[in-house]
Amino acid sequence: MTDGNDAKRRLPTQLVGAGRRSEWTQGIVNVPVWRASTILYEDMAAMGAVGDDTHHRLYYGRRGTPTQWSLADALTQLEPGAAGTLLYPSGVAAVTMALLSVLAPGDELLMVDSTYGPTRAFCARQLKTFGITTRYYDPTIGAGIAELIGERTRAVFMESPGSLTFEVQDVPAIVAAAKARGLVTLLDNTWATPLFFPAMAHGIDLTILACTKYVVGHSDVMLGSVTAAPDRWENLRATTYGFGQCVSPDDAYLGARGLRTMDVRLARHHDNGLKVARWLAEQPEVTRVLHPALPDCLGHELWVRDFKGASGLFAFELDGGDETERAALIDALELFGIGYSWGGFESLAVPADPVRTAAKWEGAGLLVRLHVGLEDADDLIADLAGGLAAFRTARG
Repeated sequence: MTDGNDAKRRLPTQLVGAGRRSEWTQGIVNVPVWRASTILYEDMAAMGAVGDDTHHRLYYGRRGTPTQWSLADALTQLEPGAAGTLLYPSGVAAVTMALLSVLAPGDELLMVDSTYGPTRAFCARQLKTFGITTRYYDPTIGAGIAELIGERTRAVFMESPGSLTFEVQDVPAIVAAAKARGLVTLLDNTWATPLFFPAMAHGIDLTILACTKYVVGHSDVMLGSVTAAPDRWENLRATTYGFGQCVSPDDAYLGARGLRTMDVRLARHHDNGLKVARWLAEQPEVTRVLHPALPDCLGHELWVRDFKGASGLFAFELDGGDETERAALIDALELFGIGYSWGGFESLAVPADPVRTAAKWEGAGLLVRLHVGLEDADDLIADLAGGLAAFRTARG
């Protein structure tokens, strides 16, 4: 149960107790599902006493109940120094609200070129409609980003590693350059989570999670979050409330339940992913494996310096072949499902085709992205061996 010493304890311990305030649990281990739209008041004086500050105070269902507050509090606790966390109905919603809380018409956004596809689409469509310019930068730019900052630049968005090509960014160098010019820094930290990369400790202002992935961990809930530094909290909250963003208590409950085991699940994803990646790197059909923990991955030295582990998401590049032959490989897999998303207990495989704006993607062959789940790693390797055999057969 949450107490005053929680923030001093190690992360695995915090994951178990965070957000479980006694007034919310009322003696039950998990915070119950408080479903509500209308909140009733004793009298007019009680209604008036709520005022403008409705954070952690029952006001209207859209502002949350203890079920949502519990998960938000737990995520905030994982980022020491943060002012608070807000929940969203998807990771994309979290990204968009974070961006809209810091940008206005006429502003320029510096966006990493390896960003998630829907983030790129939002910049190209909605931000452009709002009169906001997006300028893409090479994910390996590091401190060189200072040269791209102009008079209208207001924010820098990072995703490290990128979700298709897995370049690791020099986040501290980019943050230092941004802070020197008064820019806001945002990071999509879904791949690593705060357990493997403590974003606030590296100076990030707004750290974003697609909680659908490792927080939930069971492929059954759409959920996102943004955790804000103190000077960004009020704008984030006002923007979120203004756009009517909210999460159902049932989804928040499942997110909190998944959070309790995220540490042990990520440890298994780390071990399984590395074992599979190292095996793939030795296969003649594979030219390279894009996994930040492998020495030949772009930014590996930064991963060693800044990260505490690796999740189960990475890609590998095929030696030749076309889309039909790549499809034959994926179709032959039995343990790897074919489907969007990742971060659940099950393994997945999908084709990956990077889009680049700042520089041409230098890949020599087609990519397959894997999410390595919680199955036995040797079984997954055997499955991939069958897939590579099908690839060879398809190539003739």
